[in-house]
Amino acid sequence: MRLERVGRRHGLRGPWVLREVGLDLPGGTLIRVVGANGTGKSTLLRLVAGVDAPTEGRVTGRPPRTAYVPERFPVALPFTATDYLVHLGRIQGLGGAAARARAGEWLERFGAGGHARTAMAELSKGTSQKVAVAQALLADPSLLVLDEAWTGLDTGARAELDAAVRERRAAGATVVFVDHDPRRLAGEPDAVHEVREGRVREAADPARPDSGLPAPRVRITVSGGRRPLPDHLPGNPVTEPGPEDATTGLTVLTVDAAHSDALLGALLAASWHIHHLGTEGVRV
Repeated sequence: MRLERVGRRHGLRGPWVLREVGLDLPGGTLIRVVGANGTGKSTLLRLVAGVDAPTEGRVTGRPPRTAYVPERFPVALPFTATDYLVHLGRIQGLGGAAARARAGEWLERFGAGGHARTAMAELSKGTSQKVAVAQALLADPSLLVLDEAWTGLDTGARAELDAAVRERRAAGATVVFVDHDPRRLAGEPDAVHEVREGRVREAADPARPDSGLPAPRVRITVSGGRRPLPDHLPGNPVTEPGPEDATTGLTVLTVDAAHSDALLGALLAASWHIHHLGTEGVRV
């Protein structure tokens, strides 16, 4: 997916919010957007998600299955939590039975299963946010756009959303997110882009400062029987055969330490076995 010289203004003669935005958003990547309040981060995410159309420029290559969690989620909707998710699942191309099953799975995963039959208007802010996040994940989107999606979630639900983001990236999806907490998925983004004065520029990841030294590396020894390694692994690890072992078929993956947690999560989600974790210049 690509944004080419994209701009957005409010009204025919209103002020420009963004100008000359050029972004490449490859599949299998995690992209963080940063910037001060009011600089246009949410506008950029709405353009990426296709919620808003650009005033100038063009957006190409947006996947057909795109999901978006806005900064503010409308809760006064004439549905129960489950009915709302089933409705959105059908719009996203799922059959009725599949949408209902996935709705139940995601509500349980985010700790909201007990509110499945509660009217949306009666949900607490935190629970309605869980429903908002669940609807975005129902149909395995190829583009997931999250605007402060962690806000209002409890600790367990935040951790589940972190895991879901890693799963989508490991499955080859593009994930673009904004979050006020600089520790959110720290060190994991493939790129960080800053919105400032109407422009978008690539920025350094604050969780991976440039010390002038080689980046610390982690070596992970794994096995997975006859299953192939998942595609689009976080950090693009270097893969090499492990020590000869006829029973396990060991493989060694070497990756920058900043991506090691995300890589471990992706491997475990794919049911690979972790045999050994070694480090080069970093403690774990």
